[in-house]
Amino acid sequence: MTVNPSRGVLYVLVCGSPMARDVGTLVSLAQGEGWDVCVVTTPDGRKFVDVAALQAQTGHPVRSDYKSPGDPDVLPHPDAMIVAPATVNTVNKWAAGITDTLVLGLLVEGYGYGVPTVVVPYTNKIMALHPSLHESLAKLRDWGVHVLYGEDVCRLGGPGQTDRFRGQFPWRRALQAVNGPVTAGSRVEPGAVS
Repeated sequence: MTVNPSRGVLYVLVCGSPMARDVGTLVSLAQGEGWDVCVVTTPDGRKFVDVAALQAQTGHPVRSDYKSPGDPDVLPHPDAMIVAPATVNTVNKWAAGITDTLVLGLLVEGYGYGVPTVVVPYTNKIMALHPSLHESLAKLRDWGVHVLYGEDVCRLGGPGQTDRFRGQFPWRRALQAVNGPVTAGSRVEPGAVS
């Protein structure tokens, strides 16, 4: 793996969805744009990814849990974050400030540090009808999170049928969204959740 981290460190935060199986696509695209990429998953997100392949691809461990007190940080601090795919569960907890997973802790702290963040929610079209999801997405937008969501972004399947839209997932569009507003020197201060 050869990375020219001219843009800085990008955290790719992954939730439990069939779309997560292809997160290596986003890693490759981001590395090609000069990002040093770290992958962090929710516990359910970890079930969908090839941890060994991602670790080899990024040169960093794939984290899923908070570190123990006193353990050193093993990942560099993020300059930007992409949450993709983001589940209804993660979106709603994030908007409520709940930090019961490492991914959520990073997102809540990332807001405080001003880390540019893009989210690509993905669920089935029945779960997508719940009003809480739309209220949470509106909150995130109001807080400055770049939300990529809707039929113009990626079609939603019925329950048990979301896998058929994997080839349409907007990995490149998520990267384009984070590439725009990020500037040099926006590095997060030490002490971020790790």
